[in-house]
Amino acid sequence: MKDKRLPIGFRYAIAGIIYAIKNERNFRIHLLATVVVIMFSLICHLELFEWIAIIFVIGFVLVSELFNTAVELIIDYIKPEIHPVAKAIKDLAAGAVLITSIVAVIIGLIIFLPYILQLFL
Repeated sequence: MKDKRLPIGFRYAIAGIIYAIKNERNFRIHLLATVVVIMFSLICHLELFEWIAIIFVIGFVLVSELFNTAVELIIDYIKPEIHPVAKAIKDLAAGAVLITSIVAVIIGLIIFLPYILQLFL
């Protein structure tokens, strides 16, 4: 018997991503950065391992942004008024995205710096 729940699960997941695209400016910024990085990666003809690292960090940043959005929505739903603990929770989630993004930039520099230097040397 065919499992009919799988397509519904995908539908919910895609709806969540669409929600983030429509409502979260930072998610759109990360998507734009993703397009730029992938285009630059294609221009540089990255090695397999470099592609794996790039795809991993892109996924890591996008997933962290989605989790951050989910945490913010949960806090706004549970505690709509300003509260120090609610603020701390939101700040922690945002901090996780910041750390993820910094790690992604560092890995990007490690991968792309030799290609960039090769262009100028």
